[in-house]
Amino acid sequence: GHAVRRFARLALPYWKSERRWRIAGATLLFLLLTIGQVVLVMWTSYWNRAFFDALEARSLDALLQQILVFALILVLTMAVTALHMHVKRWLQLDWRRWLTANLVEKWMTRSRHYRLQFMKGEHDNPDQRIAEDIRISTEAAISLAHSLTYSMLIGSGFIAILSEISGSATFPGSEFEVPGYMVLLAFAYAGGGATIGYLLGRPLVRATNRLQSVEANLRFSLARARENAEAIALTHGERMERHSAARLFADIARVWNRQTLAYLGIVSFSTAYGNLMPVFPILVAAPQFIAGALTLGGLMQAAQAFERLASALSWPIDKLGEIAMWRTSAGRVVNLHDDMLRLDAIDGEGAPARIRIGHSTNAELHLRGLSLDTPAGEPLIRGLNLRVRRGERILIVGDSQVKLALFKAVAGLWPWGSGEICLPEGPQMVFLPQHPFLPTGSLRAVLCYPQQAEHYDTAELRRALECAGVAWLVPRLDETDDWNHVLPLRAQQRLSTARLFLQQPAWVFLEDTTEAFDAKAEAEIMEMLRHELPNTALLCVSRHSSLEHFFERRLELHRIDTPGAKPPVEEPAASPAPLTGSAEVGR
Repeated sequence: GHAVRRFARLALPYWKSERRWRIAGATLLFLLLTIGQVVLVMWTSYWNRAFFDALEARSLDALLQQILVFALILVLTMAVTALHMHVKRWLQLDWRRWLTANLVEKWMTRSRHYRLQFMKGEHDNPDQRIAEDIRISTEAAISLAHSLTYSMLIGSGFIAILSEISGSATFPGSEFEVPGYMVLLAFAYAGGGATIGYLLGRPLVRATNRLQSVEANLRFSLARARENAEAIALTHGERMERHSAARLFADIARVWNRQTLAYLGIVSFSTAYGNLMPVFPILVAAPQFIAGALTLGGLMQAAQAFERLASALSWPIDKLGEIAMWRTSAGRVVNLHDDMLRLDAIDGEGAPARIRIGHSTNAELHLRGLSLDTPAGEPLIRGLNLRVRRGERILIVGDSQVKLALFKAVAGLWPWGSGEICLPEGPQMVFLPQHPFLPTGSLRAVLCYPQQAEHYDTAELRRALECAGVAWLVPRLDETDDWNHVLPLRAQQRLSTARLFLQQPAWVFLEDTTEAFDAKAEAEIMEMLRHELPNTALLCVSRHSSLEHFFERRLELHRIDTPGAKPPVEEPAASPAPLTGSAEVGR
């Protein structure tokens, strides 16, 4: 019940979305077609009675008439079934589209896709939860809702038919009459089946939940191996990857065997239950037929009505596997969504133990009393105060973990610590990581990322590539490839630098972006940045002190727990350029 309520809160607003009238129309048509299916089944039941009565009467005219009626029922059933399937699949796809769009938007906003990795909770493999679990939970929800509605309508219809046909029967050994005794028998038959099926099905639910988790682990491991194919090949890690895959598959095999044992009980029972269903009502009603109280048509209709009613009442058991799969997938989707909401709640609390991100009222970056910790709570630095004005260039050196934490903190990806970061007003800051992300697509789109390629003309793209020293890529602008794999790291870093020359940002934060360059190439690219982006503020995290003369200020950072560590130290860089601005640094 709890899983249903949580999923309902997340997914039911679909029916109140901007296309609510079209969705309501499709839902109403879906319900009407389901009622149409039920009406046709009940008509078939009465036709069944008339057909067998015609056979018993050996009437050729009545038989031919029933054949024509059956042809009409058949055509209508085909039409209703086809239209019903079309509407059902449209609803399934549209609901999935809406829910996927909602979760992807939440996941890909405010860096939640990154920050979730550092938060405890049930949100492993979010890609699979969005792609696969949303599909299962929406498809199965509509399918189950349809089959439940259908079963309830069929059940109520055939209770009336069975009560009318079977009449009353005397309880054995007494004069007590049981009205609609076949209805009571159908309830008892289905109730007994449901109870036994539920008890046998509980281990299956647990095994199915576990199997989905271990299957996801194998998929994730193989996808990670594919993404890091080059690194694995270079370190000859294939044997370890094979061992890892074999170990994960052993987990699948163990849970699969547990699921097989759970299936054995339920399949054996279901087979006996299903095979007895058509025979049981004929045996029960046979005495009335032999006594002449029932015609052959009445007997066959009673048997069919009993079967239909018992099937409708058996809905919870018949759908046990589908319900288990739906609950697992819906739970995985809801857990991902809830953990993203928890991230927002943590942000909203503004806890003192977290770094606050604000915005300056002018064109400057201001760090006030900034302290950085590791995710485990170990201190990195304390009391960093820094003011950077537009156009200033600062070289950041020292401990690599502290530098990386500062880089991520200014980007809003490192909440661990305290103090405040006031970002400059106006254009966004651009952050270039050491290993740039080059999406699969045309080189034109890669160069313009994250802007649309239409924003820039070919001449601007050519100029940017020339400035970054990769003019040889100009003829390949309209080629599509997996650039992260086809280009060496040096060319990837040059390509990410070309984005700066193209997009001309006002604020740039570089994280060892020229690490793969030799000293001469590094000096050339820094000179080009100074020449092409004279008004851009440049903060460069680097391990190369040879770059100092390109910067006006130098910030040295050391871990607080390093022996002999100094507090954050800021000093003029070894440069002929004058020192501009100032920074207050303290513990």
